[in-house]
Amino acid sequence: MKTVWIVNHYAEEPGGAGGGRHYSLAKHLLGQGWKSFIVGASTEHLTGRQRLGGSEAARLEEHEGIPFLWLKTPPYSGNGLDRIRNMLTFCARALVPANLAGLERPDVVIGSSIHPFAAWAALRLARRHNVPFVFEVRDLWPQALIEMGRLKENSPVAYFMRWLEKHLYNSAEKIIVLWPNAGDYISALGTDREKVLWLSNGIDLDEWPEWSPAPEKDDFTLMYFGAHGGANGLDNVVRAMSLVQASPQGAHIRLRMVGDGPQKPVLQALAHQTGATNILFEPPVPKSAIPALAAEADGFVFNLIDAPMFQYGISPRKLFDFMAAGRPTIFSCRATNDPVQEAGGGLSVEPGNPRILADAILRLAAMAPAQREAMGRAARDYVSAHYSYEMLAKRLAEALNSVTR
Repeated sequence: MKTVWIVNHYAEEPGGAGGGRHYSLAKHLLGQGWKSFIVGASTEHLTGRQRLGGSEAARLEEHEGIPFLWLKTPPYSGNGLDRIRNMLTFCARALVPANLAGLERPDVVIGSSIHPFAAWAALRLARRHNVPFVFEVRDLWPQALIEMGRLKENSPVAYFMRWLEKHLYNSAEKIIVLWPNAGDYISALGTDREKVLWLSNGIDLDEWPEWSPAPEKDDFTLMYFGAHGGANGLDNVVRAMSLVQASPQGAHIRLRMVGDGPQKPVLQALAHQTGATNILFEPPVPKSAIPALAAEADGFVFNLIDAPMFQYGISPRKLFDFMAAGRPTIFSCRATNDPVQEAGGGLSVEPGNPRILADAILRLAAMAPAQREAMGRAARDYVSAHYSYEMLAKRLAEALNSVTR
């Protein structure tokens, strides 16, 4: 049995508020001869929950057979200086040998770049133990920040982050990307494309009940659950629902928006401004509650802003959850991959156009239940065949074996 350390600042234990990518991969890696230790921050990213007591600097604990090491980090809210302090504290704590004393010596270290500083800390750990470093790219920093307007392209911060990004690419034995065409971006920076492995987010269908049709009722329930952030472009969905409400065919359609994020108050104000009383804003639920929640929907809406960065593809956990629920999804995004269309699991429309999205919602609601059921089953079958974590873990194990031989 070989050992891999997975350094992910925003790691989540099973049942947490966010995604469980690394837990799911670690669970299935065991069957491939790899034991994983997941290193994450004590401050839960989405909720601010503190996992450690006041005097604890670190704690190693198991969750459903997978070891997690939590490193003490300070609280923060939003994207200001407190969040940067949280990032840098995590990196500093990860490099203190005493904090990692309970971990078995690694054969490989994976650094996951929710932000690149955590990946840099993972690189230092790999060099300390003289083992291969694998760089998992979860966000294209600084490119995503530049395209979202949060960072100026020629600023000193962008220059430094470009340097750090290239340093991590060039130092890695293998580069894991979540989007099918991200190799184009990485190779354009001068890195060998042969090092790049596409390993999407996925779904663990063991956590989902057997498929069942949507419950029969008079109204049509559209659902969105997940982050309410800038990249989600949910103002497009709110405006579309106001148009649905104005349509005679839309009287029985409602939207449940479940989750939280910086844009939620803005979206609630927009719904009030547009008179969209057919939207229910609900608090987030634990990931363990998602399958039961999803079963209450007749269909889902997936929406992203129209941004150049999606030319490399997308890999959203929530979309695979929608499809695993066995309900049709309206896909409003301009990405180079479209799992909904590939599966025949719903309707695909251009982003940023409320009228077109409203028409798609009305069309889906007007379909015969049997037609929607066929779409939902096709979506579930597709993610089972192409995005199961069991299959993805096997591919990851092959990559880890290739760098340790």
